[in-house]
Amino acid sequence: MAKAVRASLGDTWITCQVCRGDQFRERGVKLDSTGLEFMNWAWADETATRLICHRCGYVHLFVNRNLRLHKVKG
Repeated sequence: MAKAVRASLGDTWITCQVCRGDQFRERGVKLDSTGLEFMNWAWADETATRLICHRCGYVHLFVNRNLRLHKVKG
């Protein structure tokens, strides 16, 4: 299983919208668009950060580049 992280935007800590958990698994996500795929320019699409709640599994997507990830000790 992936290492748990906590996340923040500035001084605000991110919690799960469903269960209020504060630990997540993180993965990058490519936000593909049909037009760029058709022209073989998928590499130019924007990326997002996917945070999957460790407690309930709800998936959160963030495009904000100010999102900071913090390792959970232990």
